[in-house]
Amino acid sequence: MEGSNWMNRRNFLKAAGSLTAGSALAALPYAALAGSGEHLQLTILHTNDVHSRVEPFPMDGSRNQGLGGVARRAALVDSIRREQRHVLLLDAGDTVQGTPYYNLFGGKVEMELMSKMGYDASTFGNHEFDNGVDALAGMITHANFPFLSANYDFSDTALAGKTQPYTLFRKQGLRIGVFGLGIQLDGMVDPNNYRGTVYLDPIAVANDIAARLKYDYNCSLVICLSHLGYRYAGSQVSDQLLAAGTRHIDLVIGGHTHTFMPRPEHIRNLDGAITTVNQVGFAGINLGRLDYLFERRSGKKQLLTAGSYEISNDLAFRPTGALNPYS
Repeated sequence: MEGSNWMNRRNFLKAAGSLTAGSALAALPYAALAGSGEHLQLTILHTNDVHSRVEPFPMDGSRNQGLGGVARRAALVDSIRREQRHVLLLDAGDTVQGTPYYNLFGGKVEMELMSKMGYDASTFGNHEFDNGVDALAGMITHANFPFLSANYDFSDTALAGKTQPYTLFRKQGLRIGVFGLGIQLDGMVDPNNYRGTVYLDPIAVANDIAARLKYDYNCSLVICLSHLGYRYAGSQVSDQLLAAGTRHIDLVIGGHTHTFMPRPEHIRNLDGAITTVNQVGFAGINLGRLDYLFERRSGKKQLLTAGSYEISNDLAFRPTGALNPYS
Protein backbone atom coordinates (compact mmCIF):
# COMPACT_ATOMS: atom_id res chain seq x y z
CA MET A 1 0.00 0.00 0.00
CA GLU A 2 2.80 2.40 0.83
CA GLY A 3 4.39 1.86 -2.57
CA SER A 4 1.19 2.49 -4.54
CA ASN A 5 -0.33 5.34 -2.54
CA TRP A 6 2.72 7.27 -1.34
CA MET A 7 4.52 7.09 -4.68
CA ASN A 8 1.43 8.72 -6.19
CA ARG A 9 1.87 11.52 -3.66
CA ARG A 10 5.59 12.03 -4.22
CA ASN A 11 4.79 14.39 -7.08
CA PHE A 12 2.09 16.16 -5.09
CA LEU A 13 4.16 19.29 -4.52
CA LYS A 14 4.88 19.59 -8.22
CA ALA A 15 1.35 20.92 -8.54
CA ALA A 16 2.58 24.00 -6.72
CA GLY A 17 4.38 25.10 -9.86
CA SER A 18 1.06 25.93 -11.50
CA LEU A 19 0.07 28.31 -8.70
CA THR A 20 1.35 31.82 -8.05
CA ALA A 21 1.07 34.10 -5.06
CA GLY A 22 2.33 37.28 -6.71
CA SER A 23 -1.01 39.06 -6.54
CA ALA A 24 -1.23 38.39 -2.81
CA LEU A 25 2.26 39.71 -2.20
CA ALA A 26 1.76 42.83 -4.25
CA ALA A 27 -0.62 44.19 -1.63
CA LEU A 28 2.01 44.23 1.10
CA PRO A 29 3.15 47.80 1.84
CA TYR A 30 6.72 46.81 2.73
CA ALA A 31 7.40 44.15 0.11
CA ALA A 32 10.04 46.30 -1.59
CA LEU A 33 12.22 46.84 1.51
CA ALA A 34 15.73 45.53 0.96
CA GLY A 35 17.69 43.55 3.55
CA SER A 36 20.89 45.54 3.19
CA GLY A 37 22.70 48.59 4.52
CA GLU A 38 21.58 49.80 7.93
CA HIS A 39 18.36 47.79 8.02
CA LEU A 40 17.32 44.18 7.67
CA GLN A 41 13.82 42.88 7.08
CA LEU A 42 12.85 39.49 8.46
CA THR A 43 9.69 37.69 7.35
CA ILE A 44 8.29 35.06 9.70
CA LEU A 45 5.79 32.57 8.29
CA HIS A 46 4.03 30.14 10.57
CA THR A 47 1.48 27.35 10.92
CA ASN A 48 0.03 25.34 13.79
CA ASP A 49 -2.20 22.30 14.26
CA VAL A 50 -2.07 21.26 10.61
CA HIS A 51 -3.21 17.76 11.70
CA SER A 52 -2.09 15.80 8.63
CA ARG A 53 -4.22 17.94 6.30
CA VAL A 54 -2.13 17.20 3.20
CA GLU A 55 -4.91 17.85 0.70
CA PRO A 56 -7.55 20.61 0.79
CA PHE A 57 -10.82 19.98 2.57
CA PRO A 58 -13.21 18.18 0.21
CA MET A 59 -15.85 20.13 -1.71
CA ASP A 60 -18.70 18.76 0.38
CA GLY A 61 -20.55 21.92 1.38
CA SER A 62 -18.80 22.17 4.73
CA ARG A 63 -17.53 25.46 6.17
CA ASN A 64 -13.91 24.75 5.22
CA GLN A 65 -14.50 23.13 1.84
CA GLY A 66 -11.66 23.69 -0.61
CA LEU A 67 -9.38 25.33 1.95
CA GLY A 68 -5.87 24.30 2.93
CA GLY A 69 -3.59 21.86 1.16
CA VAL A 70 0.17 21.42 1.05
CA ALA A 71 0.60 22.21 -2.65
CA ARG A 72 -0.90 25.69 -2.39
CA ARG A 73 0.96 26.43 0.84
CA ALA A 74 4.21 25.36 -0.81
CA ALA A 75 3.52 27.64 -3.79
CA LEU A 76 2.83 30.56 -1.50
CA VAL A 77 5.96 30.01 0.59
CA ASP A 78 8.08 29.74 -2.55
CA SER A 79 6.65 33.01 -3.86
CA ILE A 80 7.35 34.82 -0.60
CA ARG A 81 10.92 33.52 -0.55
CA ARG A 82 11.43 34.89 -4.05
CA GLU A 83 10.22 38.30 -2.86
CA GLN A 84 11.93 38.38 0.53
CA ARG A 85 15.58 37.63 1.23
CA HIS A 86 15.28 36.59 4.88
CA VAL A 87 12.43 34.21 5.73
CA LEU A 88 11.80 31.78 8.58
CA LEU A 89 9.08 29.12 8.27
CA LEU A 90 8.00 27.79 11.68
CA ASP A 91 5.36 25.44 13.11
CA ALA A 92 3.84 25.21 16.60
CA GLY A 93 2.97 21.52 16.82
CA ASP A 94 0.24 18.95 16.16
CA THR A 95 1.56 18.46 12.67
CA VAL A 96 0.01 14.99 12.63
CA GLN A 97 -3.22 13.10 13.40
CA GLY A 98 -6.45 13.94 11.63
CA THR A 99 -6.43 12.26 8.21
CA PRO A 100 -5.60 8.74 6.93
CA TYR A 101 -2.08 9.89 5.97
CA TYR A 102 -1.07 9.60 9.61
CA ASN A 103 -2.98 6.36 10.19
CA LEU A 104 -1.33 4.71 7.20
CA PHE A 105 2.20 6.12 7.29
CA GLY A 106 2.75 7.21 10.89
CA GLY A 107 3.86 10.78 10.14
CA LYS A 108 6.42 9.98 7.45
CA VAL A 109 4.39 11.79 4.78
CA GLU A 110 3.94 14.93 6.88
CA MET A 111 7.63 15.10 7.82
CA GLU A 112 8.79 14.66 4.24
CA LEU A 113 6.39 17.29 2.90
CA MET A 114 7.36 19.80 5.58
CA SER A 115 11.00 19.12 4.73
CA LYS A 116 10.32 19.76 1.04
CA MET A 117 8.66 23.05 1.94
CA GLY A 118 11.77 24.06 3.87
CA TYR A 119 10.43 24.39 7.39
CA ASP A 120 13.10 25.78 9.68
CA ALA A 121 11.80 24.38 12.98
CA SER A 122 8.78 22.90 14.74
CA THR A 123 7.78 21.85 18.24
CA PHE A 124 5.76 18.97 19.66
CA GLY A 125 2.03 19.07 20.22
CA ASN A 126 0.17 16.48 22.26
CA HIS A 127 -0.86 14.56 19.13
CA GLU A 128 2.76 13.90 18.20
CA PHE A 129 2.64 11.36 21.06
CA ASP A 130 -0.42 9.46 19.79
CA ASN A 131 1.64 6.47 18.60
CA GLY A 132 4.04 6.60 21.56
CA VAL A 133 7.49 8.02 22.21
CA ASP A 134 9.31 5.27 20.31
CA ALA A 135 7.21 5.87 17.20
CA LEU A 136 7.70 9.63 17.54
CA ALA A 137 11.46 9.16 17.69
CA GLY A 138 11.26 7.23 14.43
CA MET A 139 8.90 9.73 12.82
CA ILE A 140 11.18 12.73 13.25
CA THR A 141 14.02 10.96 11.46
CA HIS A 142 12.11 11.84 8.26
CA ALA A 143 12.40 15.57 9.03
CA ASN A 144 15.42 17.62 7.96
CA PHE A 145 14.54 20.43 10.41
CA PRO A 146 14.86 20.43 14.22
CA PHE A 147 12.11 19.76 16.72
CA LEU A 148 12.51 22.20 19.59
CA SER A 149 11.36 21.10 23.04
CA ALA A 150 12.62 22.88 26.15
CA ASN A 151 10.17 21.74 28.85
CA TYR A 152 9.97 18.01 28.10
CA ASP A 153 12.87 16.05 29.58
CA PHE A 154 13.32 13.06 27.28
CA SER A 155 16.49 11.73 28.97
CA ASP A 156 14.91 8.35 29.79
CA THR A 157 13.11 7.86 26.47
CA ALA A 158 13.85 6.99 22.86
CA LEU A 159 13.86 10.73 22.11
CA ALA A 160 16.97 11.36 24.23
CA GLY A 161 19.40 13.44 22.20
CA LYS A 162 17.02 13.75 19.24
CA THR A 163 15.50 17.13 20.07
CA GLN A 164 16.90 20.55 20.95
CA PRO A 165 15.62 23.05 23.52
CA TYR A 166 16.41 25.96 21.19
CA THR A 167 18.24 26.88 18.01
CA LEU A 168 19.79 29.98 16.47
CA PHE A 169 19.34 31.45 13.02
CA ARG A 170 21.81 33.99 11.68
CA LYS A 171 20.61 36.61 9.22
CA GLN A 172 23.36 38.96 8.01
CA GLY A 173 24.85 39.52 11.44
CA LEU A 174 21.60 39.32 13.40
CA ARG A 175 20.79 36.32 15.56
CA ILE A 176 17.28 34.97 15.93
CA GLY A 177 16.69 32.57 18.83
CA VAL A 178 13.83 30.07 18.69
CA PHE A 179 12.75 27.62 21.40
CA GLY A 180 9.81 25.29 21.95
CA LEU A 181 7.32 24.62 24.77
CA GLY A 182 4.78 21.81 25.07
CA ILE A 183 1.56 21.34 27.01
CA GLN A 184 1.13 19.17 30.11
CA LEU A 185 0.52 15.66 28.73
CA ASP A 186 -0.95 14.21 31.93
CA GLY A 187 -4.68 13.72 31.42
CA MET A 188 -4.42 14.47 27.72
CA VAL A 189 -2.34 11.60 26.34
CA ASP A 190 -2.29 7.91 27.31
CA PRO A 191 0.49 7.66 29.95
CA ASN A 192 1.99 4.71 28.09
CA ASN A 193 2.54 6.95 25.08
CA TYR A 194 4.82 9.39 26.89
CA ARG A 195 6.30 7.05 29.50
CA GLY A 196 9.60 8.38 30.84
CA THR A 197 8.94 11.97 29.74
CA VAL A 198 9.31 14.52 32.53
CA TYR A 199 7.25 17.71 32.23
CA LEU A 200 8.95 20.93 33.35
CA ASP A 201 7.22 24.18 34.28
CA PRO A 202 6.98 26.12 31.00
CA ILE A 203 7.22 29.61 32.50
CA ALA A 204 10.33 28.81 34.54
CA VAL A 205 11.95 27.12 31.55
CA ALA A 206 10.97 29.98 29.23
CA ASN A 207 12.54 32.59 31.51
CA ASP A 208 15.79 30.62 31.65
CA ILE A 209 15.99 29.95 27.90
CA ALA A 210 14.92 33.45 26.85
CA ALA A 211 17.52 35.08 29.10
CA ARG A 212 20.18 32.79 27.66
CA LEU A 213 19.21 33.65 24.11
CA LYS A 214 19.06 37.36 24.87
CA TYR A 215 22.29 37.75 26.84
CA ASP A 216 24.54 34.77 26.12
CA TYR A 217 23.82 34.71 22.38
CA ASN A 218 22.88 38.37 21.87
CA CYS A 219 19.72 37.54 19.93
CA SER A 220 17.89 40.43 18.28
CA LEU A 221 14.61 38.49 18.32
CA VAL A 222 13.52 35.68 20.64
CA ILE A 223 10.68 33.46 19.42
CA CYS A 224 8.80 30.79 21.36
CA LEU A 225 7.01 28.00 19.49
CA SER A 226 4.27 27.19 21.97
CA HIS A 227 1.78 24.36 22.10
CA LEU A 228 0.32 25.58 25.39
CA GLY A 229 -2.88 27.10 23.98
CA TYR A 230 -3.89 30.74 23.55
CA ARG A 231 -5.98 31.28 26.70
CA TYR A 232 -8.15 29.47 29.28
CA ALA A 233 -10.78 30.46 31.78
CA GLY A 234 -8.78 29.04 34.70
CA SER A 235 -5.14 29.11 35.77
CA GLN A 236 -3.78 26.65 33.19
CA VAL A 237 -0.65 28.05 31.59
CA SER A 238 -1.50 29.65 28.26
CA ASP A 239 0.28 31.87 25.76
CA GLN A 240 -1.28 34.90 27.43
CA LEU A 241 0.05 33.89 30.86
CA LEU A 242 3.40 32.92 29.36
CA ALA A 243 3.79 36.34 27.73
CA ALA A 244 2.84 38.20 30.91
CA GLY A 245 4.95 36.03 33.21
CA THR A 246 8.28 36.08 31.37
CA ARG A 247 11.01 38.39 30.09
CA HIS A 248 12.86 38.72 26.78
CA ILE A 249 10.38 36.81 24.56
CA ASP A 250 9.48 38.96 21.56
CA LEU A 251 7.07 36.62 19.76
CA VAL A 252 4.99 33.61 20.79
CA ILE A 253 3.76 31.52 17.88
CA GLY A 254 0.98 29.46 19.42
CA GLY A 255 -1.00 26.31 18.86
CA HIS A 256 -3.28 23.72 20.48
CA THR A 257 -6.48 25.77 20.88
CA HIS A 258 -7.04 26.15 17.10
CA THR A 259 -7.58 29.88 17.59
CA PHE A 260 -8.10 31.98 14.46
CA MET A 261 -6.72 35.22 15.85
CA PRO A 262 -7.92 38.20 13.77
CA ARG A 263 -4.71 40.04 14.71
CA PRO A 264 -1.71 39.41 16.95
CA GLU A 265 -2.07 40.35 20.59
CA HIS A 266 0.60 42.54 22.23
CA ILE A 267 1.07 41.77 25.91
CA ARG A 268 3.27 43.57 28.45
CA ASN A 269 5.79 41.20 30.01
CA LEU A 270 7.40 41.36 33.46
CA ASP A 271 9.63 44.23 32.33
CA GLY A 272 6.79 46.13 30.69
CA ALA A 273 8.15 45.29 27.24
CA ILE A 274 6.03 43.89 24.41
CA THR A 275 5.54 40.19 23.74
CA THR A 276 3.49 39.52 20.62
CA VAL A 277 1.25 36.42 20.53
CA ASN A 278 -0.19 34.96 17.33
CA GLN A 279 -2.00 31.79 16.20
CA VAL A 280 -3.64 30.92 12.87
CA GLY A 281 -6.31 28.30 13.48
CA PHE A 282 -5.81 24.73 12.32
CA ALA A 283 -5.56 22.34 9.35
CA GLY A 284 -3.31 24.61 7.29
CA ILE A 285 -6.26 26.83 6.40
CA ASN A 286 -4.12 29.90 7.05
CA LEU A 287 -0.45 30.79 6.85
CA GLY A 288 0.59 33.47 9.33
CA ARG A 289 3.01 36.23 8.41
CA LEU A 290 4.85 38.88 10.44
CA ASP A 291 7.47 41.25 8.98
CA TYR A 292 10.06 42.84 11.27
CA LEU A 293 12.52 45.58 10.39
CA PHE A 294 15.76 45.79 12.39
CA GLU A 295 18.16 48.71 12.72
CA ARG A 296 21.58 47.12 12.72
CA ARG A 297 23.42 49.61 14.92
CA SER A 298 20.79 50.30 17.56
CA GLY A 299 19.20 46.86 17.58
CA LYS A 300 15.76 48.46 17.53
CA LYS A 301 13.02 46.55 15.77
CA GLN A 302 9.72 47.47 14.21
CA LEU A 303 6.79 45.23 13.38
CA LEU A 304 5.98 46.40 9.88
CA THR A 305 2.95 44.33 9.08
CA ALA A 306 1.14 41.22 10.26
CA GLY A 307 -1.70 39.08 9.03
CA SER A 308 -2.51 35.75 7.45
CA TYR A 309 -3.03 34.22 4.05
CA GLU A 310 -6.07 32.08 3.44
CA ILE A 311 -4.88 28.96 1.65
CA SER A 312 -7.49 28.94 -1.09
CA ASN A 313 -7.39 29.38 -4.84
CA ASP A 314 -6.57 33.10 -4.62
CA LEU A 315 -4.12 32.87 -1.65
CA ALA A 316 -5.44 36.20 -0.38
CA PHE A 317 -3.42 38.06 2.25
CA ARG A 318 -5.39 39.66 5.08
CA PRO A 319 -3.26 42.33 6.78
CA THR A 320 -4.20 43.49 10.24
CA GLY A 321 -3.15 47.05 9.40
CA ALA A 322 -0.37 49.22 10.75
CA LEU A 323 0.31 47.93 14.26
CA ASN A 324 3.78 48.60 15.53
CA PRO A 325 3.78 47.89 19.28
CA TYR A 326 7.26 49.37 19.68
CA SER A 327 6.35 52.92 18.62
